[in-house]
Amino acid sequence: MSLLLLAGLGACDKQSPPSGQGPNASEEATGPSRSGAGKGGEFSYTLDRSKAGSPAPDFTFQNPDGSDAKLSDFAGKPMLVNLWATWCAPCVAEMPTLDAMAADYGKKGLAVLTISQDSQGEQVIKPFFEKHPLPHLKGWIDPENQFGFHYKSGMLPTTVIYDAQGKEMVRVIGAMDWTSKEGRALIGAALAS
Repeated sequence: MSLLLLAGLGACDKQSPPSGQGPNASEEATGPSRSGAGKGGEFSYTLDRSKAGSPAPDFTFQNPDGSDAKLSDFAGKPMLVNLWATWCAPCVAEMPTLDAMAADYGKKGLAVLTISQDSQGEQVIKPFFEKHPLPHLKGWIDPENQFGFHYKSGMLPTTVIYDAQGKEMVRVIGAMDWTSKEGRALIGAALAS
């Protein structure tokens, strides 16, 4: 059943867009992208470059150990900031590809931050990471959903890639196979910044 749900959804709707508003001209439809061999699912996403050059927000969020963190803690590194939730099937399907990306590109300086938008915080994040083998990802928590409100995509997952200077390069609205040619090209551009 989850495969049917995954095939039917490219992203989880956090909120319905205001009536009369659709994608703007700066968005490029890029999905669906087939997942890796043997996984059998599809990912669907849109690239949005309309906010390119905007500085990374400096909200406080929680490290997995409960201490405070900010994106500025990762200054000088390109960042992939992924907003997700445990209840979002496309988010969960995307997580292994993010883990592979963190394994491959973390050594090259990429900070991969999977920031949960779950309102229950650690009580659902900790069991999620215990159940799913994602050794290269950590369960950061945004208890007030500041990132979700700031990015205003209304969808999960939403991923924002920042260059090493902390400037936004692109947003990926929906689930992407980060091990795909498209995903690796986006990360390559960030690492070259």
